[in-house]
Amino acid sequence: MSIVEVNHVIKAYRGRTVVNDVSFDVNSGEVFGLIGPNGAGKTTTIRMMMDLVKPDSGKVTILGEALSEAAKNLIGYLPEERGLYLNMKVMESLVYLATLKGMDRQSAAQKAEELLQRIDMLSHRNKKIKELSRGMGQFVQFLVTIIHGPRLVVLDEPFANLDPVNTQLVKDMVLEMRNQGKALVLSTHRMNEVEELCDRILMMDDGRTVLYGNLAEIKERYRNNSVVVEYEGELGEVAGVVRRQDHDGHVELFLETGTAPQQVLAQLVGQGIVVKRFEVATPPLHDIFLQVVEEGQ
Repeated sequence: MSIVEVNHVIKAYRGRTVVNDVSFDVNSGEVFGLIGPNGAGKTTTIRMMMDLVKPDSGKVTILGEALSEAAKNLIGYLPEERGLYLNMKVMESLVYLATLKGMDRQSAAQKAEELLQRIDMLSHRNKKIKELSRGMGQFVQFLVTIIHGPRLVVLDEPFANLDPVNTQLVKDMVLEMRNQGKALVLSTHRMNEVEELCDRILMMDDGRTVLYGNLAEIKERYRNNSVVVEYEGELGEVAGVVRRQDHDGHVELFLETGTAPQQVLAQLVGQGIVVKRFEVATPPLHDIFLQVVEEGQ
């Protein structure tokens, strides 16, 4: 089921088009990546989704209709510009902002305690927001975004300022929400996070769509005819391999047209090579982005 539908939206500021005829949808039970470099138009697109700015043309529907006040209680939005009440305590912030989304205070307090316990921040419940580190403050804002159990969660650069441990916690919670059937929009320029989390993507550059679709299918479409191998032994000449590129701990073998990966694997085993890892190589999303942008110029 489509939770979000964005149809041919255009937005310009002072004569400059920052979002140019962008369309996509977001379904229940998926993490949708809205990606591209800084200044690509991602945040403006999200602001149009959230009805914070109006498109010059085009249409956005959330849960089948234009965004209503009632529907806003079914959305969790973590904006790029963070903002909590600095003099409020952590627990007070979570409970108060949850009640603004329709939760009763008792349920909000119980859920807040569960979330703080889960991320090992319960001991900070009575600290003021301004007393927290920048990363901890951001995590509290992430909890504010999800505490009321929204059907749609929109996260704009959610990993900024987070250490590796808290980054992994956020990732785990994102995937958990996806598995619960929620729709999630992840906007970021950190493409390694997208590869780990997203089912489908819309890639933007200079306000326009440059790639849209299933992430696995996109990576398959742009893959090189190569394999990645981790091995023990002496790797000699391998028939059908036109070039090799050594990396830290593995080698990438580029194959002649018509050479199947299975043929290469059979040769390696036949040479007595101990193959610890063998897989068809797919290029990182960053490299795909650079290729697509270059081809479009």
